[in-house]
Amino acid sequence: MPKAISEEEVRNLFQLWNGALATLDPNAVVRRYAENAVLLPTVLDIPCTDYGLIKDYFVGYLTKKPEGKILESNVTIGHNWCQDAGIHEFTMGSTGDKFKERHSFVYVYQDGEWKIAQHHWIGMWEVFL
Repeated sequence: MPKAISEEEVRNLFQLWNGALATLDPNAVVRRYAENAVLLPTVLDIPCTDYGLIKDYFVGYLTKKPEGKILESNVTIGHNWCQDAGIHEFTMGSTGDKFKERHSFVYVYQDGEWKIAQHHWIGMWEVFL
């Protein structure tokens, strides 16, 4: 049975992930990801394709105390999946540094909740060119 979701609800899925980041607990963050999820972060040259790799990435990342906000969101909704692609900004609480990045989150409805199946983000390097 398909699970209905609105565009606003898709945009709010980012806040669930951002809230998990705020706990500074890598296990809380990883629980936001689906089985067989793929994480493609900006500063890692390998894809994170299992729970252990995703957790290892966030163990280091969370030491920066990131807090994100969506600046631009483009939502697509399908049958038990949805996507939010756009631009977000992170403030690193440990340093005050701010970074704008492009993102795509693909979510699937799994085990009674929306989970991240594919997550890619990349810095907006053109600001340095």
